[in-house]
Amino acid sequence: MNPILDVVLRSVCVYLFMMIAIRLFGKNQLSQLNAGDVVLLLLISNAVQNAMVGQNSSLEGGIIAALVLFIANFIVKRLMFSNRSFASLMEADPVILVKDGVEDSVALRKVKISFDELNEAIREHGVETMENVKLAILEVDGNISVISQDKTDKQTHYSRIKRKNKRKYH
Repeated sequence: MNPILDVVLRSVCVYLFMMIAIRLFGKNQLSQLNAGDVVLLLLISNAVQNAMVGQNSSLEGGIIAALVLFIANFIVKRLMFSNRSFASLMEADPVILVKDGVEDSVALRKVKISFDELNEAIREHGVETMENVKLAILEVDGNISVISQDKTDKQTHYSRIKRKNKRKYH
């Protein structure tokens, strides 16, 4: 087989494997990395490098592998943009956690967020109690968005804060 075609096919296979693995194990875990996550990513990249380039450890092989990964990522993003069912397969949908001051305990169990963690996220948004939350949503990137309503002047406030510890929910 042509060495360049070999690198291309190996790179596509590794890319597809990594996309599936990240989807299964929780992409949201990767949005904010701790030391263990960084070590895992470094070890994974080292482990799959040889699988992509095989015996071709030349500069050309590395550049071709990187180019194939960029192209594969571009194609996946385009497919996600143009095909809603493919996008749903690749990313989970947002989950409503609180509506009109009442938490959805079924949704909380589904996404593995405790009541205390939800209250912490609400307080991080500057809202004192859950009763003041008009809507709290776990977004596809793992962040919790909170829309609060001030009872005195009926003013709606929106805030979104990046969570330190992302939750996977699949």
